[in-house]
Amino acid sequence: MRESTGGTRERIKTVALELFTEQGYEKTSLREIAERLDVTKAALYYHFKSKDEIVSSFVEDRIDQMDDLVAWAETQPATLATRRAVLGRYADTMCSGRQPSVMRFFEQNQTALRSLAAGQRMRERMLRLANVLCGEDPSPEAQLRAVLALFAVHSSWFGVRAPNLSDAERKEIALRVADELLAAIGPCPADNPADPAPRARRPPLPPPSRMGRPTGSAGQ
Repeated sequence: MRESTGGTRERIKTVALELFTEQGYEKTSLREIAERLDVTKAALYYHFKSKDEIVSSFVEDRIDQMDDLVAWAETQPATLATRRAVLGRYADTMCSGRQPSVMRFFEQNQTALRSLAAGQRMRERMLRLANVLCGEDPSPEAQLRAVLALFAVHSSWFGVRAPNLSDAERKEIALRVADELLAAIGPCPADNPADPAPRARRPPLPPPSRMGRPTGSAGQ
């Protein structure tokens, strides 16, 4: 039975990702991808004209998932429970299919990703999702915590190097760290007052003129 066009595209993406990970993006050619697939270069060109198109297809898949998540989150109340649900769903997508391998590839090939228009679009989606996590807290601290909470999830694939760690354990660790950041964003008027999550608040930073100056310095 002849393989469907969609099935061929997915097979190309799988093999290309293997080679990009093994050899590096710059050192992998379309010819090598075609050879591993045992197809002609012409057959490969029918689906993808360049390596950039293959990488863009990974990004487009990620963008579609993030758009679905943002659309769902924007229909939910601005509560800490919603933030946790959004991050949990985000983590679920990160642990499914080829996504762990894709994220490792992105981390190892930042230069290639930055040069693609699709890479800029993914950055925009990340910021939009971070805005959802901020809820009604517009402060710079909330913005940073929201972005770091997202980074805690996908950086766990290369930042946590403990041996024999299962995907489920890795995700649990990432969500625990991210939850500490989420709990400090707020307040959310619609939150359940009985929610035991701490709302940590640090004292304000000193004025810039005093930061970094030791007490009782010789210049006084």
